[in-house]
Amino acid sequence: MAGIVVGVDGSDHAHRALTWAMKEAAIRHVPLTVLAVHAVAASGWTGNPIILPEDRDDVDKIRNTVQETVAKTAAEIGQPQPPSVTVQAMNGFPAHELIEASRNAELMVLGARGAGGFTTLMIGSVSNQVVHHAHCPVVVVPHDR
Repeated sequence: MAGIVVGVDGSDHAHRALTWAMKEAAIRHVPLTVLAVHAVAASGWTGNPIILPEDRDDVDKIRNTVQETVAKTAAEIGQPQPPSVTVQAMNGFPAHELIEASRNAELMVLGARGAGGFTTLMIGSVSNQVVHHAHCPVVVVPHDR
């Protein structure tokens, strides 16, 4: 997964991050991977993710929604476009999956906040964890001003 990875979760902040990442991937002429992680529960005993059958259905819905969002964003941006855009959706812990994706990325892009409920935070908990543990540079796209 070389190139740029952008984490999305359906929030306005994620849309700004996606727009920024698409433009940056076009400028750098590198592939873009759009990663959406459906958060699942953790096992109390092991801390491993608990993936239920309905979680698999949710991932398909998320993938389709993200693909539509990518298409709309590409139309908004116009030309130039990244050489390729890949959408990945998975079950797991968002921060963990983004950090793992950063191992093979040149750059990770995130919104300042996600879809979580703590609207007074300057940076969301997932973005905060990724910034501190990523294996590549991270851009956190700020709030819209």
